Amino acid sequence: MGKAVTYTMNSKSALGALLVVLGGIVVLNFIGVNLGWIIGLLMPFILIGLGVLGLKNDKKIIGGILIVVGAIMLLGKLAGIFTLLLAIGLIVWGVSVFKGARRA
Repeated sequence: MGKAVTYTMNSKSALGALLVVLGGIVVLNFIGVNLGWIIGLLMPFILIGLGVLGLKNDKKIIGGILIVVGAIMLLGKLAGIFTLLLAIGLIVWGVSVFKGARRA
């Protein structure tokens, strides 16, 4: 049997993987495959993940900044869903108030 190889990702290999992925996306965009909407959705999660990684490595200020920026970007991306949920909630609340007013 062969010897099992375990591999842990350190910060340099993570940076290398990130650079390879970003380069691949640029090449795909160059040949006409547009993945901008995916990157626009993934970028807030990437920032939050890097912020958590920063907090784990005792880089509290930069980690906190990255988490806050990622969360703000994510709220911006999900604003349409929040607005839809708010509208549905208002409709349900209005119907329940209307039904309650008819009983009295």
